[in-house]
Amino acid sequence: MQKGVIWTGSNDGPIYVTRDDGKTWSNVTPPGLPPGGRVQNIEPSPHRAATAYAAIYRFLLGDFAPYIYRTDDFGKTWTRLTDGRNGIAADEPTRVVREDPDRAGLLYAGTEFGIYISFDNGLHWQSFQMNLPVTPVTDIKIAHKDMVLSTQGRSFWILDNLTPLHQLNDKVTTSQSYLFAPREAIRTAGRGGGGRGAGIQYPLTGASVDYYLAAAPSSDITLEVLDSAGKPIRKFTSAPAEERAAAPERPAADLEAPPSEDEGGGGFRMRAGPTRLDKTPGMHRFTWDLRYPGPWMSATRPEGPNGPAAVPGKFSLRLTVGSWTSTQPLTVVEDLRVTKDGVTTADLREQFDHNARVRDLVSDLNKTLARLRAAQASLRGASGAGAAKLDRLNQLASYLITPSIRYSQPALQTHITYLYSVTNATDQKIGRDVIERYGVLRKELDQRMAELDQILK
Repeated sequence: MQKGVIWTGSNDGPIYVTRDDGKTWSNVTPPGLPPGGRVQNIEPSPHRAATAYAAIYRFLLGDFAPYIYRTDDFGKTWTRLTDGRNGIAADEPTRVVREDPDRAGLLYAGTEFGIYISFDNGLHWQSFQMNLPVTPVTDIKIAHKDMVLSTQGRSFWILDNLTPLHQLNDKVTTSQSYLFAPREAIRTAGRGGGGRGAGIQYPLTGASVDYYLAAAPSSDITLEVLDSAGKPIRKFTSAPAEERAAAPERPAADLEAPPSEDEGGGGFRMRAGPTRLDKTPGMHRFTWDLRYPGPWMSATRPEGPNGPAAVPGKFSLRLTVGSWTSTQPLTVVEDLRVTKDGVTTADLREQFDHNARVRDLVSDLNKTLARLRAAQASLRGASGAGAAKLDRLNQLASYLITPSIRYSQPALQTHITYLYSVTNATDQKIGRDVIERYGVLRKELDQRMAELDQILK
């Protein structure tokens, strides 16, 4: 864009431009444009001062042809980018055209029936519809590398994270496997304000990992998350999850984040994505939820949900497909709403260290419960010394496990998992009270673990 340049388009066809802040105007209407069309939008190029794009429709006059033009000389000459044979059908009126601010020549066009994309400045177009219903696209905005569409009758639609499109080239499309450089990920607590409604697809929270597979590999693929020292902290795979053996009881209380105050009515909520990689041919997006492994849950589920959230900083992503491996850097940044409240990276580091300790406390609790329940099961129906030992185990269980009845006295299990859910669900400076509470619960669990060891001797 250039200071002083203003473009105008009217609802009956003419296009004017001024290069002196409106002192003088020039009629630069494309000579091949039939009269009477509505100039729906003009897009000054964010990359070249003399370039602009215009979308015009004439279907109100019975002409359903698409009209998108480009000028590279402030309107002296125009090139029509839609001839009905280069991707957009000859009977598909065009409403809007935009150029991506991060990649010159990457164009998006909204038509009466959907959306199209061009990687070569309008020479060729292809459908970019994906899961968008057939609907008039009335406007397109690119903000923070996300695409926002307004439609006529189908609400607003958002496509998060366009960075793979900025990197897409012949090297990618001729590769057997490719890992795209991710954009920075924002650490969020996962919940916030906003409306809810039927059919809303909440955005995934975490780091988007985009990769391409030309063909389905014969073996499973893996994705590793590495910390700044190169140490793996999470590993994901395309292998199907092991079948989980049914446990006689839940190992611990629910470790999901506690509901927000507006959960029942109008709370906007982020959501976690699948933890299994897709290895079918094509483009794929996987989301790491920015969390470390969660607590031990059972022998068949060594990593539970909601591990400690990663501290903002530098990480790496490593994709392995057969013998091929690719690594890309990843930056995790603070949520500006959190820093505005005075929470620092040092505070989040302290919170991480605390949550890791409490996670390990939950793991120890679950392992203790697993041992206890196995011992109880082995002694059911016993007599004599066995029955006496079972009584001692049942007494210990009453201290550890909260009965599943209304208004029951919370046992150690509930106190530990509640502490973990409270400090792990928000981004905040850890208070002395929760640190002291951890110390109390750690001491009590250690005592109960020692009791179990004594009983099982």
